[in-house]
Amino acid sequence: MYMNKVEICGVNTSKLTVLKEKEKIELLKRIREGDQEARQTMINGNLRLVLSVVQKFTNRGENLDDLFQVGCIGLIKAIDNFDPNQMVKFSTYGVPMIIGEIRRYLRDNNSVRVSRSMRDLAYRAMQVKEKLQNQFNKEPTIDEIAKDMDCPKADVVLALESIVDPVSLYEPVYSDGGDTIYVMDQIGDKNDDSDWIEEIALKEAIVNLSNREKKILSLRFFVGKTQMEVAQEIGISQAQVSRLEKGALERIKKKI
Repeated sequence: MYMNKVEICGVNTSKLTVLKEKEKIELLKRIREGDQEARQTMINGNLRLVLSVVQKFTNRGENLDDLFQVGCIGLIKAIDNFDPNQMVKFSTYGVPMIIGEIRRYLRDNNSVRVSRSMRDLAYRAMQVKEKLQNQFNKEPTIDEIAKDMDCPKADVVLALESIVDPVSLYEPVYSDGGDTIYVMDQIGDKNDDSDWIEEIALKEAIVNLSNREKKILSLRFFVGKTQMEVAQEIGISQAQVSRLEKGALERIKKKI
């Protein structure tokens, strides 16, 4: 429930400011008018958003300072390209931009290099998969894909597995002059970016709560204590706990 103090790129992340959505929209409008001070304020006010995304890549053994800096590049691109007139929250637009920038960095700096022939085989397999799915209205098996390609099943599996990490989900797979097919269009992912956005939106909503409200929600939903137990621990009445808990949950719902 609480953000730990972490030093990234010389920045104490526990002291990062958080902008409200109205403040972001106002800053973005000023940025469109050429206000550089507003641009810097917008960048500083969304560094916690970058940190939230970077935390998703901590299990890769990469230097967090490097990922944070790369994520900031994605943030700046999002700020420079976001249209404040669209009925979309900035984080909904910004998170995929930050993710994409980090994934491109990881792909370009990955020590495991996939051969061109292996990638070509994988792309062929994904195109055959789409063709069979459209033809039979069901997800084709690896056996069916391999048979259509006249290729050993093991080679197809190896080719598809080889591109899971090194290739960005936003990398084009095929284009015939019409709509471009991207890797993300071909590969299913239960942990898709929308889940990340929802989780980050929840974190942003919680940050705006008071310390007492955070404490109550932490004890109630993470520790599992009753309202009476929470009341005894923090020294207020059970009725006050109930009122604060209800108010905090309502504010979180409105925020996300």
